[in-house]
Amino acid sequence: MVNFLLSLAVLIGFQAATPAPSAPAGQPANAAYLVGPNDVLGIKVLGESDLSSTYAVDSDGTIRFPFLDRVPVAGKSVQEIEFVLTKMLSDGFLNRPQISVVITSYRSRSIYVLGEVRNPAKYNIEGQTTLLEVIAQAGSFTPNAAQTINILRYKEGLTGVPHGSPVVPGDPRGAEILKVTQEDLREGRLTANIILQDGDTIFVPTAEKFYVLGFVKQPGQFVLQPGMTVRQAISVAGGLTERGSDRRIKIIRKVKNKDVELDASMSDLVLPNDTIRVPQRLI
Repeated sequence: MVNFLLSLAVLIGFQAATPAPSAPAGQPANAAYLVGPNDVLGIKVLGESDLSSTYAVDSDGTIRFPFLDRVPVAGKSVQEIEFVLTKMLSDGFLNRPQISVVITSYRSRSIYVLGEVRNPAKYNIEGQTTLLEVIAQAGSFTPNAAQTINILRYKEGLTGVPHGSPVVPGDPRGAEILKVTQEDLREGRLTANIILQDGDTIFVPTAEKFYVLGFVKQPGQFVLQPGMTVRQAISVAGGLTERGSDRRIKIIRKVKNKDVELDASMSDLVLPNDTIRVPQRLI
């Protein structure tokens, strides 16, 4: 079911995407693709055929451009590169140049997917690849996946990406953490379907759990959803049995490393690792 929803979300996201001034057509406006070494740029300068050509991005993150020699482009979107070239060529070379930049060839990039997915691994991708596409490659989420997905990036950007080394939570090399929910992806919200950069690590943590014991139809361990109440928790456990009571319910909760038994009402919030104990109905 989750795989079906993810596939549907991909279709919704692609159909909903429209060209915008801040992002290329079909690309979510929340995060443009950043150019890096080994990408190839197609640059056109209106009326200047000698300047219009393809330019490979060298290992130092620059391109060699006529008149300007080395122009730094790594870590920039195509719109930012257009702005830089326009500014530099306007400075004594051309009168009001009109420039367009596209990416004609993408470098191979490494993305890591860790945590509660069916196939955690390193994935090599090319082109503009989104979060949803890589999660689909990783086989989607396991039943134990938390609702929030973390995307970790190196604080130095593309220049700080070492090969074969993912960023993990708490890693001092990683500064930026982008958070996306499974619901955002299922609903096809474009701001959630982030375009991934080289060296990104997608980390899907394990969901927090709670337990329901006693006179319910399916006692056991369950995934805790945000804002879940005792009533909802009992419902997840199949509801009360014929002998179960919705009164005198107890919650066993860790308080300062000690188990404390608390009286509970159906509207109380459930916390991680709570044990809800449902008593037998009095006759």
